[in-house]
Amino acid sequence: MEQNLVLEALKFMILGMGVVFTFLIIMVYALKVQAALINKFFPVAEKQPIKKVPTQVAASDTAKKVAAISAVIQHHNNLKG
Repeated sequence: MEQNLVLEALKFMILGMGVVFTFLIIMVYALKVQAALINKFFPVAEKQPIKKVPTQVAASDTAKKVAAISAVIQHHNNLKG
């Protein structure tokens, strides 16, 4: 009697795993077909390369940034003490 139940359980296990495996295989191929259809009807436009324009920072801008940073640091230090 127990052996019969074990065999029955093995049958259900193999059947269940077979169904899941079959579903996954079908899903993989369905997704491949879907990707092919999407690429066919909605192709992705190639992006144009961005031309990099060298930016030149003026000396006065750098001096202004250094002055602003220095002022902030000095203000912060004055708040502490």
